[in-house]
Amino acid sequence: MEIKILGTGCAKCNKLFQLTSKAVSSSGVDATVQKIGKIEEIMAYGVMMTPALVIDGQVKSVGRVPPARRIADWIAAAKGAE
Repeated sequence: MEIKILGTGCAKCNKLFQLTSKAVSSSGVDATVQKIGKIEEIMAYGVMMTPALVIDGQVKSVGRVPPARRIADWIAAAKGAE
């Protein structure tokens, strides 16, 4: 599973990265979590506000930090779809 945090390094972007990394660890899913900070790459996903969360190419959240439980739910759903 490939998870991307789209953002330029603001506090919200860093918080989303931390919550997502923690959710991945808790779930036991084999996933890579990476930060994407280049504006061109962020815009390629159609994202105009950061932070954004992308799981396996699907944008799940834009412009906010979703609750940890919601992030875990998205990861679980993506794991079930594999």
